[in-house]
Amino acid sequence: MQVNELILPENNAGSPREKILSGLNPEQREATEALDGPVLVLAGAGTGKTKVLTTRIANILLSNLAFPSQILAVTFTNKAAREMKGRIEKLLAENGVPLNGYLWLGTFHSIFLRILRKHPEAAGLKNNFTIIDTDDQIRLLKQLIEEHNIDEKRWNAKGLSAIIQRLKDSGITPDKMSGAEVPDFAFGKLTVLYNAYQTRLRTLNSADFGDLLLHCRTIFLASPEILAEYQRRFKYILVDEYQDTNAMQYTLLRMLAEEHKNICCVGDDDQSIYSWRGAEIANILKFEHDFPGAKIIRLQRNYRSTKPILAAASRLISNNKSRLGKELWTEADGGKKVKVISLWDDKKEAEYIGGEIEAAQRIHGARLNEMAILVRAGFQTRAFEECFINMAIPYQVIGGLRFYERQEIRDVIAYIRVAMQPDDDLALERIINVPRRGIGAATIDQIRKNARENNISFLAAIRNLLAAGEFKSRVKTTLEKLAVDFARWQKKLEESPQDTKIAEIILNESGYLQMWKAEKTLESQGRLENLAELLNAIQEFSGMPEFMEHVSLVMDIDKAADNNMVSIMTLHAAKGLEFETVFLPGWEEGLFPHQRSMDEKGLSGLEEERRLAYVGITRAKSNLYILFAASRRIYNQWQSSIPSRFIDELPGEHIEVINGGIGSYSQPKPFTHVNTPGFSANSKGNYLQPATASAAEAKFKSGDRVFHEKFGYGTVGGLSGAHLTISFDKAGMKTLIESFVKKA
Repeated sequence: MQVNELILPENNAGSPREKILSGLNPEQREATEALDGPVLVLAGAGTGKTKVLTTRIANILLSNLAFPSQILAVTFTNKAAREMKGRIEKLLAENGVPLNGYLWLGTFHSIFLRILRKHPEAAGLKNNFTIIDTDDQIRLLKQLIEEHNIDEKRWNAKGLSAIIQRLKDSGITPDKMSGAEVPDFAFGKLTVLYNAYQTRLRTLNSADFGDLLLHCRTIFLASPEILAEYQRRFKYILVDEYQDTNAMQYTLLRMLAEEHKNICCVGDDDQSIYSWRGAEIANILKFEHDFPGAKIIRLQRNYRSTKPILAAASRLISNNKSRLGKELWTEADGGKKVKVISLWDDKKEAEYIGGEIEAAQRIHGARLNEMAILVRAGFQTRAFEECFINMAIPYQVIGGLRFYERQEIRDVIAYIRVAMQPDDDLALERIINVPRRGIGAATIDQIRKNARENNISFLAAIRNLLAAGEFKSRVKTTLEKLAVDFARWQKKLEESPQDTKIAEIILNESGYLQMWKAEKTLESQGRLENLAELLNAIQEFSGMPEFMEHVSLVMDIDKAADNNMVSIMTLHAAKGLEFETVFLPGWEEGLFPHQRSMDEKGLSGLEEERRLAYVGITRAKSNLYILFAASRRIYNQWQSSIPSRFIDELPGEHIEVINGGIGSYSQPKPFTHVNTPGFSANSKGNYLQPATASAAEAKFKSGDRVFHEKFGYGTVGGLSGAHLTISFDKAGMKTLIESFVKKA
């Protein structure tokens, strides 16, 4: 009997099926009961998508439409899979119906690993094949790079690994590279390396995570009878977070759904924020085209946030063109307006947020774990960490390490420690081969032994062994240079302990900065931003000794025992979470939307940045703060900032503008988009200026002397609307909104 011939049991008010459906709103119920044919559930933030997925599975089982083993439910994380399975079991148990049988519920990788384990020979593997982890993958690629005489310092294994995994996510195998849009690597050697890598994996009887899906596609294409087996098996397919699927996942889902066509995809096109890891928003946008006759159901009733917050989110995201369209709403009345705060710089930004947190605790008894700070870039966390330590506000960095615990920060601090204190063996051993200098374990053991025997430091032992001619030629040259470098840096610090630029000198002369520049991955870009922020942090101290003392104190701070801490995380890490109070700092052009995203992807990059802003806004339940700074230190240079265009897109009637101390500046209603001259050549799109464009001409003229709190004194050189082009005596040429300066 075909599914569309089945007659569902009547909705008896006392039946288990009706009990589980009774707690749903009309749209949720429609999504749960639409069991015949393809269905796309557009589930806005906070609209109960997990409830729909779990109730839908329970409804299928209670309606006797399928056995558990005939249902395939795919998620993106093991945590989500466990939560879904627990909810389904609870729903059934509450109605006296146990979950009898195996439910195919798990992540894409776990599901297709299970299929691959059943048919390894069809993919050219043996039964006992192993899955290599990231470390083994990098090690194998390093071997191949060396075998092909490629300069690993310029073309490194991490970068190659990222490219290969992206190719696999796109379904591109080595034999399909011709004509495909693939990045260059080692002057055209990518295809050769990719092919060699896959050959080596087969020799080792191994697969990496990208292969789990790629091999399953190979099996399905080469063995139609195996594909038909799984097409018949899976009467119902459910997919969570469909907007995050990549090309390979999309292809496999379409293949499996071909027989019964009962595929239900739940997702939110407005929360598609992972294109950098292969997610294709086009998959959800073309659902109706891929599955003719598909039913589209929109979940728009939000159970999380207040009206002003939802209004801000809906108005903002409505500016995107690539979307299917929906508008969040809530039955709850009232709610505080969204606060938009203008501040001088990132330090004032952190202090303002710290003050609001303390006030919420003291006056309203708010708990710290109900508050979150969501940043666009990882380097932004440093200002908040410093501020919260000074204010004794417990915090935790979610999805990453605290600033001074990050690998690249600890490495540079280790360099500084050795330059300040040559006897610091622990620090020297940490970075003696970072960047890689060809100093192996045997050489390090030789140095340690000499240090112990002569009761001297590790660095002194290196000089000892060099003088005795104990090293081979290549190692000798490397260690001689390292010893000379540290001697030179030590001398600079002894002569000028207050000169904080020594850190920048070490970064460049050691090759450490170049190491991360050469990697050319998203991870390395984040590390470079963190290193720039470290240099900013050092500039705030009177000298290197004071900074290093500060670092020691910061690293000694313990986390709060009761886990009542403010959460600091990136916007990407915040997806799926919710907090009573959310702070969104750094809403400035170039930072958010991020310039690199716009430069690399143009309009699609801007729209993804806007979706990221939408995700940030919808994390807040009751209180939302959006902040921007007039100036921000970037790579040791103070730069003036323009408010993010996203602020212009917020609904004025739901916004409260707060002047955080930057003179007479206030956000006019509405902002007006203008093309602003005088900004960097790679800036794209429109910037924001107040509607009163003649304000600058009314107050200033060319040649006027002015003063800015951060840049000091300068001379007005030109006027354009509300903007002044100013030549500062020390900071150079800047373009600022007129209200950020005053006449000298």
